[in-house]
Amino acid sequence: MSVNALSVGTDAGLLAPTWADTPVAAEATDEAWLQAMLDVEVALARAQHAVGLTPAAAVETIAAAARADRLDPVALARAARATANPVVALVTAFTEVVAAEDPAAAEYVHRGSTSQDILDSAAMLIARRVLGLIAADLDRVRVALATLAAAHRHTLLAGRTLTQHAVPTTLGLKAAGWLHLVADALARVRALASALPAQLGGAAGTLAAYREYAALDGGKDEGGVELLGPFAQALGLAEPVLPWHTARTPVADLGAVLQLVTGALGKFALDVQTLSRTEIGELSEPAAAGRGTSSAMPQKRNPALATLIVSAARQVPAHALVLAQCMLAEDERPAGAWHAEWQPLREALRLAGGAAHTAVELAEGLVVHPEQMLANIGLTGGAIVSERLTVALAPAFGKARAKKLLTAAAAEAADSGRPLDEVLLGHPELSARFTPAQLAELLDPARYTGAADALVDRALRRYGDRPVTDPTADGGVR
Repeated sequence: MSVNALSVGTDAGLLAPTWADTPVAAEATDEAWLQAMLDVEVALARAQHAVGLTPAAAVETIAAAARADRLDPVALARAARATANPVVALVTAFTEVVAAEDPAAAEYVHRGSTSQDILDSAAMLIARRVLGLIAADLDRVRVALATLAAAHRHTLLAGRTLTQHAVPTTLGLKAAGWLHLVADALARVRALASALPAQLGGAAGTLAAYREYAALDGGKDEGGVELLGPFAQALGLAEPVLPWHTARTPVADLGAVLQLVTGALGKFALDVQTLSRTEIGELSEPAAAGRGTSSAMPQKRNPALATLIVSAARQVPAHALVLAQCMLAEDERPAGAWHAEWQPLREALRLAGGAAHTAVELAEGLVVHPEQMLANIGLTGGAIVSERLTVALAPAFGKARAKKLLTAAAAEAADSGRPLDEVLLGHPELSARFTPAQLAELLDPARYTGAADALVDRALRRYGDRPVTDPTADGGVR
């Protein structure tokens, strides 16, 4: 069957393996968004009842009818083209469903509301649910990275700058850096999730129709500002100070935090990709049947988990940019800016949720190859600690001359293939000042990791789940 013969497709994530078949996928389907909008309609009815308006019987009828499976999302999507948003068609269809149960209750559906109130509040519901998933996964990643940092605080690793060996470091310190990023992202996700606001403003942010319906029902000015608290409470969202139809900070905040989440995870994943290269081989992804295979090359074991995470990290900033640009929303309701948010927000949520879930498996199952790390440190024949020798020689030769001498010695060692200590011992002035044993000690990479151990302790004390052995090692950080 040709694609043109299909009446409608399925958004199952065929081209989005980062989030396909992860928990976030179910939270962002068309059906999930439809249910969230229905949940908002129910919350509105409950809030109006809370201030003495909508009858209890009508609220219960509306709530019982508010099931996504009673509506046709394909038909609603098609109808949305006529009004540029899906809420208009939703309200019509949902009102008919309620009317079939109780015509009187149907009069209270969407009473005084506007499309943006429903869709914005639904978006915050979806975002809160997804942020909950992301926070739970980031917390698992945090614990896994803290465990990795503690276990490998003394595992030597070549520090690399601009792709080249620089000075020795430890895998523990590298993991502590990943931990710092993830813990920071987790804190921001939790803070944002607790602050997502409901949206209620009516046609132009004045709550006028809500008040007018309240007056019609005999209320005493209880259909306006008084609705904000009960409405937000019914949704489990923060109470807004004002309607934010054109004050799009909540959506822009989501874009920024989701970008930070995927950026933090992307840094971790990119390092794993690099260190798992065939010629480096210092890390490996956890093995699983079929993972990382190639359609053409049987020998391949590609870093599939890291690739999915990096893919998300490269996409989310573009979606976040659209959300930030949509802050330029004209008048009291924009024509196009609000509409441009929906898909980028959904995809950013999906990608960040998928990346966080994938990162759990990567962090918890990461395979470390310390022997290869040590072998790689030796590739430069000791030159990786030449900075230390420069410092050691500075009192005798001056800093500038010491650096020049070490630069020449390192170049000679690289060109000749001889170990750096052999070249240095062949230098008359150096051989007169250092015994072979002293030079070997200066060239020992394990003795030149600086404050790596103390820095790991600082990260673990702040972000980890375990105490450090030396209570003074973090410099007083608690």
